[in-house]
Amino acid sequence: MEGRMKLRLGPDELLDCYRRGVFPMAETRDSNSLFLVDPKERGVIPLDGFHVPSRLARTIRREPFLITHDTAFAEVMRLCAEPAPGRSETWINSDIHRLYATLHARNHAHSIECWDGDELVGGLYGVSLGAAFFGESMFSRATDASKIALVALVARLIVGGFRLLDAQFQTEHLAQFGTATMSRATFRKRLAAALAETGDFSRMPDGLSGAQLLQSIAHTS
Repeated sequence: MEGRMKLRLGPDELLDCYRRGVFPMAETRDSNSLFLVDPKERGVIPLDGFHVPSRLARTIRREPFLITHDTAFAEVMRLCAEPAPGRSETWINSDIHRLYATLHARNHAHSIECWDGDELVGGLYGVSLGAAFFGESMFSRATDASKIALVALVARLIVGGFRLLDAQFQTEHLAQFGTATMSRATFRKRLAAALAETGDFSRMPDGLSGAQLLQSIAHTS
């Protein structure tokens, strides 16, 4: 990862990092410091032309989960930090938990939750600034739960007038949705344009049907 420097951050400094196009990580869950990451190639999920695979769209129409937003932010972060198959360690340490909880209290960090009854089975969280959303992490404890959370996020961002969804890095998991990579310079131009506008993360109500979520996305495809 490029642009590493160990540091401690407060919430205001953290927001300034996002405005500059960099973001923090920790080496491990037990690390007592953070470093900034400034990728040469940035992964960006398109809000205009977001692709929902046909099998996933059929699953969403069946509505296997109740989807909410900002109802269990701390729990989503905790589950994102838990070990998962193929990942025994996490970059989410106590400083990350503390900082993003503060951003959430300031309405600058948000979560999407997928529930199976009373069980939280999938979700994601990220940071909102202007009309830009910076995806941070996601987790899944049920088939397709994290993918459905991402679709719900994209629908919410579209309805809320967002212009940019930063995925940080391109991954095989995200590639199926049409994730593109761009240079650091191009990303920063896109970011500056998005920061000059205002998105509303809460404009879309909870409780929409799966068909309504897909329709919100189809309008921009």
